[in-house]
Amino acid sequence: MPDACPLQSTANCTVGKCPLSCAQVKYLPTLAGNAVYAVAFGLLLIVQLRLGIKYKTWGFTVGIVCGLLLEVVGYAGRIMLHGNPFDFNNFIIYLVPLTIGPAFLTGALYLCLSRIIIVYGQQISRFSPRTYAITFMTSDFISLVLQGAGGGLAATADDNSGSETGRAIMVAGVVFQVVSLLVFMGLWLEFIFRLRRTSESAKDVRFLELRVTKKFTWFQYALGAAVVLIFIRSVYRVAELQQGFNGPIANDEVSFMILEGPIIFLAVLAMTVLHPGIAFGGRWSSADWSVKQHRKADLATGSSYVEDHHLQQRYKP
Repeated sequence: MPDACPLQSTANCTVGKCPLSCAQVKYLPTLAGNAVYAVAFGLLLIVQLRLGIKYKTWGFTVGIVCGLLLEVVGYAGRIMLHGNPFDFNNFIIYLVPLTIGPAFLTGALYLCLSRIIIVYGQQISRFSPRTYAITFMTSDFISLVLQGAGGGLAATADDNSGSETGRAIMVAGVVFQVVSLLVFMGLWLEFIFRLRRTSESAKDVRFLELRVTKKFTWFQYALGAAVVLIFIRSVYRVAELQQGFNGPIANDEVSFMILEGPIIFLAVLAMTVLHPGIAFGGRWSSADWSVKQHRKADLATGSSYVEDHHLQQRYKP
């Protein structure tokens, strides 16, 4: 804390007694704005939970719900900071959940691509849905561990050195998330290019009716928008954490209220309005992949459906 603080410790500080330069953030978080975000994420949480139960999109729902819970807790922490911006516990309740929450959201988004690949045909993709899902879920877990460990170290550090080490680990975790999202977007684009070179007859006939629905088409646009939005937010958090907790970005509420809350809200809103359970027409479980299934089995399965379709068309009475 700066030497200008009138008290040796901020434990007894209040807004009227100590300047905000002594606080955990150098501004008084807006009560109305953070309350609106907390309520908005709470409502999305309820809707996502109901949709997940209705359509049995369990893996997707777990990721989204955990991420939204952390968003609600994080904004509750910011509301607590409004009441006492000098309390370090309030700062940690805000910082850690809002930093690691999107890692759960990206985990849910990663699962969607593997299902999309199955709907079009596993034989079209460079890698199997199993490979995509396991690879990116693992990368998401690594990012989450780094961010959580860094946040825990920053919360329990007794000195500035320990706090800075925790911040550096958090930065590493968010950077890892940014890189993973970049690779994910690149591989997704590569799959789209493959699709454009693939005839309709070479795609999985089981999901022909699903693929031509507007809901499924718009779901893919919504998923792409959600990924890009979380990527933008993650780049912002890298810049924020890189400068440190006392840096200009970390202490600029305007940029936070634009590049954090609304970005994540819009990403989740897109995946709520165009929820995978709705977009897949109740066939989310039909587009499942097996952990035990290997690449050769994937290709054989996809090819068999195409061959069966050709035979049915050829010998159709």
